[in-house]
Amino acid sequence: MAIDLEQFHEVFFEESLEGLDAMEQGLLAISNAQEADSEDINTVFRAAHSIKGGSGTFGFTSIAEFTHVLETLLDEARDGKRSLGTEAIDLLLKSSDCLRAMVLALQAGEVIDDSESAPLVTAFEAMLAEGQDSSAADTANIENIPQIETANSAPTTPEPSEGASTNHQDILEASVDTLLNDIGTTGSNDEDGNGSGNGNDSGGGKSPQWHISFKPEPQILLTGNEPIRIFRELAAMGELRSEANTSLVPAFDQLHTDECFISWQLWLTADVSHDDILEVFDWVIDECELNVEQVGAVIEQPPESSPVTATVIETAIADDSPPAAPPTVEKALEDPVAAKVENAAPTKTATPAKNEGDAPTSAASGSNSIRVGVDKVDSLINLIGELVITQSMLSEMGTNFDMSKLEKLSSGLEQLQQNTRELQESVMRIRMLPISFAFNRFPRMIRDLSAQTGKKVELILSGENTELDKTVMEQISDPMVHLVRNAIDHGLETPEERISNGKIEKGTIHLNAFHKGGNIVIEISDDGNGLDADKLYTKACEKGIVEEGQELTQQEIFELIFAPGFSTAAVVSDISGRGVGMDVVRRNISALGGRIEIESELGKGSTFRIHLPLTLAILDGQLVRVGTEVYIVPLVAIVESLQIKQELVNHVSGNMVLYRLRDDNVPIIPIYREFGIEADHTALEDGLLVVVEGEGQKIGLLVDDLLAQQQVVIKSLKSNYKDIQGVSGATILGDGSVSMILDVPGLIRSASDRSRKQRKFQRKHQAA
Repeated sequence: MAIDLEQFHEVFFEESLEGLDAMEQGLLAISNAQEADSEDINTVFRAAHSIKGGSGTFGFTSIAEFTHVLETLLDEARDGKRSLGTEAIDLLLKSSDCLRAMVLALQAGEVIDDSESAPLVTAFEAMLAEGQDSSAADTANIENIPQIETANSAPTTPEPSEGASTNHQDILEASVDTLLNDIGTTGSNDEDGNGSGNGNDSGGGKSPQWHISFKPEPQILLTGNEPIRIFRELAAMGELRSEANTSLVPAFDQLHTDECFISWQLWLTADVSHDDILEVFDWVIDECELNVEQVGAVIEQPPESSPVTATVIETAIADDSPPAAPPTVEKALEDPVAAKVENAAPTKTATPAKNEGDAPTSAASGSNSIRVGVDKVDSLINLIGELVITQSMLSEMGTNFDMSKLEKLSSGLEQLQQNTRELQESVMRIRMLPISFAFNRFPRMIRDLSAQTGKKVELILSGENTELDKTVMEQISDPMVHLVRNAIDHGLETPEERISNGKIEKGTIHLNAFHKGGNIVIEISDDGNGLDADKLYTKACEKGIVEEGQELTQQEIFELIFAPGFSTAAVVSDISGRGVGMDVVRRNISALGGRIEIESELGKGSTFRIHLPLTLAILDGQLVRVGTEVYIVPLVAIVESLQIKQELVNHVSGNMVLYRLRDDNVPIIPIYREFGIEADHTALEDGLLVVVEGEGQKIGLLVDDLLAQQQVVIKSLKSNYKDIQGVSGATILGDGSVSMILDVPGLIRSASDRSRKQRKFQRKHQAA
């Protein structure tokens, strides 16, 4: 039965994007290190190898071919044949960007544009060609590399299949010989027929011997896994001998080069454990028949080779023709399957099992799935079990209920409430991811911007394990990117300016995250110029944002950078402008129910502090009543609630009413007038004032009464009805009624726009 592979495409896309994230982080780690860590190189190689294998399986040949060339360069780095310098790192980073674009194009159902990858392939070919001399030297010394003796497991040479070419056996034997020569690091037999290891055997070569039966499935090559790499890894452990069974190889004219028909019996003499051997086969464990057993605690020499071994080896040696040159990169692109042997490298281990919160994503990529730790799932299952038990108890009690069971019923309902609350919290924890998913994109961005601006920048990350709702994280990434770009382009000075100002030449960008009062706080700090309050005020006056002579606090002046179109940059930069787009940053943060604060000192640096709710699905709210309607005000936005004193009320132009609250004049917004409903109290002194804050401004909401505080589940108003200014969503209360959730920033903007229009109308009327 044919398997529809399209059902697995989405998994491949998500895992490929995760692999590209890991590749990028590994390359940046190599770039920042004084000496490349082999594990970082292996991480990058494994990511590329997995993408190549998956794309080959699903028939995405463009990705498979491009990754094959990239993998060649990484393979040389793994083998120590080349170092990954700045030029190679830059090329690999550009290639990861290209691969990401190719994967996203396939995910969107679009055709891949090979014009972007073609120049990169040319660059890889040129870089690989620079190292051909050393590769040629290695090839010239191949006759000094010991060979693994091979033997067909059948007692006699198999008869060629009907219709096979007369040269079938010779070609096969030569191919096997070339394949085994290419391993290079394996053990061999000496002239006396005794085993001579590779130096890993201690105690005179007396080590445990392992028998390995390895029969790969035909499609193993399609997933990018070549047996030669496994053999090389095993040979690095000790002394390796093999017998190749070629009895299932079809006739030459029926042979498919992308399928494997050979199986092997292997003997490994090495001081290793059973798990060490299985680890080598991790990548192919589901694509083969594998059996590993210890055949003797200590041995003197490997088993005798069968006569067929000598036949195969002699046939290969008797051939005086020079060995075939290894395929070039150009040939690999034309026929990636046939060129897999020359890129052989050990497949050390499979991608390690990911713990809860391991990267992906990029979480900001907006993927529709999420990885959840088993502990969270187990907790959820246990809570559901408790809920079922409580429900069963209450159901049984309701069958024959009498007043004597009232106390037991009350206890059962309390238990049900507790179970429901714990279940709700457990489900919400499933959506929580460490903010490192969002932070991981910045090392690459800062590296690129540092090179583009000529500024030296050090990135410091802290609080990466602070958890945040996946949806919030996806939507906060873009505002964070804008703030970081601003900090580098306009916040940090050039190395020369920093030295002249008595600073070290390398500037610092610090990203920090932590929990505070049921919210998450994200800080973006720099040690650059800081904000110049005088310059900001002057620019705001020039643009007519504030009136000349208007008194503003320093914090209010800093807030001016969030005004639409405000910028103090003398030259417009293609990277950012301090203030350009900052209104969008604030609007996006406000849409998440958050707020942003600025702290800055001239010459010392700036800190942008973002306060966000942990989740967008549940809200802690204060229920308020206006007439017969009940509204919900987010608790995080409430400053205080008070009874209005008439002597503190002032009327100003534009029909705006202000309430003097200590040192602030707070505009009063009657909810009944905002939404056109009837209220119990229209006189200010009879109502209650709920002072709320949003976007750095305070307003007072006039309501009839304060009700309870409770946690509510947010339902989207846009998807069920339409957007309404001043309302962020809706919820269903315990009595089944629908209640609107007030959007404080939206109410502030609405009141401000209305007051501005009224003042404009009055001025126009007075002028007339």
